[in-house]
Amino acid sequence: MLVLIVEDDERVGQFLYRGLREEGYKVDLCETAADAEAQGLAQPYDVVLLDWMLPDADGLTVLRHWREAGMSAPVIMLTARTGVDATVLALDSGADDYIEKPFSFEELLARLRAQTRRAHTTGTAPHLVQVGSARVDLRSRSVSRGGEDFELTGREFELLDHFLKHRGETLGRARILDRVWGMSHDPTTNVVDVYVRYLRNKLDPDDLADNAESVIQTVRGRGYRLRPQDEFTKQDELDEQQEHDDE
Repeated sequence: MLVLIVEDDERVGQFLYRGLREEGYKVDLCETAADAEAQGLAQPYDVVLLDWMLPDADGLTVLRHWREAGMSAPVIMLTARTGVDATVLALDSGADDYIEKPFSFEELLARLRAQTRRAHTTGTAPHLVQVGSARVDLRSRSVSRGGEDFELTGREFELLDHFLKHRGETLGRARILDRVWGMSHDPTTNVVDVYVRYLRNKLDPDDLADNAESVIQTVRGRGYRLRPQDEFTKQDELDEQQEHDDE
């Protein structure tokens, strides 16, 4: 997941930047309204954390300009302002959520997750996702591959959703166990490996010969990685070129 932080307080900005990076998020950081206006339209951010008070303009002005330009990413306002009037003003200006300083990092993470879920269910994010040769429908929680449809169980969907949010990143078993099952690390359980196998059975082609070619790769000694879609596109191009050379 790609997050933009707009915060002029260096201490707060670095705290958020480091904390979100440690949680597996990809993060960009801006300190001024001018930089934020340009950066917010330069990338398709999944969520934006926007400070109300910036040195060159207030955050609400930035937010209004974003919305006028068609930027639809969820925005969470960060501010020391309190009271109903401030909350109403922020939400009416285009914010999706509002959190008062000081706030706990755990609460912020929960709000980020909530905005991501809302984006999936409201259509802000595409509900059809290509994963290798399979197409995943996030609304119906189903997979279509090779003319067959497969339903995902609740836990399978949660695991796949977690992989999709961190596509291309290597996720350790302990982290997956914590995020998807809400369990602390247990060296005796193989539940993560079992459910990865379940997902592979539904996502991978039937004639797959090697786990290294699976949509969910095993990274030895580290965990699992959901391959970005462009890796499959590049492989298809190489295969086509090889077939052409063989003719």
